Amino acid sequence: MTELTNLNERVEYDEIITAIADYVLDKEIDSKEAFETARYVLMDSISCAILALEYPECTKMLGPHVKGTIVPNGVRVPGTSHVLDPVKGAFDIGVLIRWLDYNDTWLAAEWGHPSDNLGSILAIADYVSQVRLANGEEPVKVKEVLEMSIKAHEIQGVLALQNSLNRVGLDHVFFVKVASTAVAAKMLGGSCEEVLNALSNAWVDGGSLRTYRHAPNTGSRKSWAAGDATSRAVQLALIAMKGEMGYPGALTTKGWGFQDVLFKGQEVTLERELGSYVMENVLFKVSFPAEFHAQTAAEAGVTLHPEVKDRLDEIEEITITTHESAIRIIDKRGPLHNPADRDHSLQYITAIALMNGNVVAEDYEDEAAANPMIDQLRDKMVVVENEQYTKDYLDPEKRSIANAVQVKFKDGTTTDNVAVEYPLGHRFRRQEAFPEIVKKFEQNIATRFASKQANAIEELLLDDERLQDTPVHELMALLAFA
Repeated sequence: MTELTNLNERVEYDEIITAIADYVLDKEIDSKEAFETARYVLMDSISCAILALEYPECTKMLGPHVKGTIVPNGVRVPGTSHVLDPVKGAFDIGVLIRWLDYNDTWLAAEWGHPSDNLGSILAIADYVSQVRLANGEEPVKVKEVLEMSIKAHEIQGVLALQNSLNRVGLDHVFFVKVASTAVAAKMLGGSCEEVLNALSNAWVDGGSLRTYRHAPNTGSRKSWAAGDATSRAVQLALIAMKGEMGYPGALTTKGWGFQDVLFKGQEVTLERELGSYVMENVLFKVSFPAEFHAQTAAEAGVTLHPEVKDRLDEIEEITITTHESAIRIIDKRGPLHNPADRDHSLQYITAIALMNGNVVAEDYEDEAAANPMIDQLRDKMVVVENEQYTKDYLDPEKRSIANAVQVKFKDGTTTDNVAVEYPLGHRFRRQEAFPEIVKKFEQNIATRFASKQANAIEELLLDDERLQDTPVHELMALLAFA
C-alpha cells in the first residue's frame, strides 16, 4: 500500500470522475448507428426480462420489500403488476434483464453486460416522467432513455477496456454501478456538483467479490448482482440530489482511495474519449442464453449436431479450441451444482449444442442436467488455447470471440474442425442479427402477454420515430401485466 498521508487539504475531483460527469451532462450523441442499436438493446432487454418471469427463482426476488407498500408515481416492473419505489424498481428490472444471461455483452480487459444499466435508467425515467406529468411538466421521452443507454454503455464499456476488475477479484457490476449512478443523477436533474458527488460515492462503495461467479461458489447471486448495482446507483443519485457531499479523491487518495485499496495500486484509466463506441460495438446474445465466451462454441456445436447426434456413444474425444479469457472464466471440470454453474461452463454448453442442436434456458435446469450423456461428453473434452484467438479477442478492430470444435470418433475418423470467429450478435454480423433479435423478442413476449398487447408493444418498439417521442410512463404502462 502507498505511504499514507495526514495532510488534510481538499483536492480537486479525480480526473476520471470529472470526465464521466462532463460526458454525461454535456456530450451530444449524434450517431444514428448508436441510436438504432440502442433501440434494439431496449427491445432485447425487455425480451430477456419477460422470459425471466418463467422462472420462480427469479420472481421470488421481485416486489416491494414490505408487502402492501404503496408508492406514489411508482416504477412499473415489465411483465408484472408491481409498482415500486425507484430503488427497488431498479433492482427488479435489473434482475429480470440479467437473470437468464441472455442480454447484451461487452468483452475487453473486463467483461460485462451494459444493458444491465437499463434497470436504473427505466426506473428513474418512469418515476421522473410521472412526477413531471403530475406537476404539469413535459414527461420524459423514450429518446432520453436511448441516449442515457448509449452513455451508460459507453461509461461502463470504456472503463472495461483496460481496467480488469476480475484480476483483482472484483465483479464487473461495479462498472455498472458507476455508469448507472452517473446517468441516474443526470436524469434526476442533477447539477455538475451533484453528479460528481454521486459518482464519487459509487467509487467509495467499491465492488462486490466475484466469487459467486467461480468454482466452488458459483451461484444465483450472479443473476441478481446487476440489479443490486443499479439499485444502489439510484440510491446514491437520490442521496446526492438531497445535497449529500462527495469525496473528490475517491480513486487516487494515497492509501485510502479505490486504486490503492481495491485495485492493487494500479491506475484506473479511460483508454479513449467517451462517445458512442461501446453501443456501436456491443454484442447481442441472439442465439443462446449462455455466457458470451461460449457463444461461438455453441454455434460450432450446433453445426456439428447433424453429424454427431446418432454417434454420441462412438465419440472418443472432443477438442475445443478457444481464447485465454474463456479458459480463465468458463473452463469448468467436475460437478456442476446449479443452473448458474452450468450456463458458465464451456464444456456443458458445447455438450448441449452437440446433443440437441440448440441451447435453451431449460437446458440448465436440474431435470435436463440429469441426462448422463452430458457428463460423458464433458469428460471427453479437451480445451486448448489458440494464441491468435486471444490476440484477436483483444484487438479493438476485431473483438472476436472465437471458438472451434472438432469431434474424434473411436474408429479414428474426425469431423471438420468447425471454427466460428464472430457470433451472430457481433457488429460484423449486425444486420444479420436484427431480424433474429425481433424473432427472439416475439417468442419471449408471447410467454407473458396476450397477442393484442404483445403486438402493441412490438409495433411501438419497431417504430423508431414514434418510440422516441413516446413518454416513458406510457411505455412502462404498456409493459405492465394487470
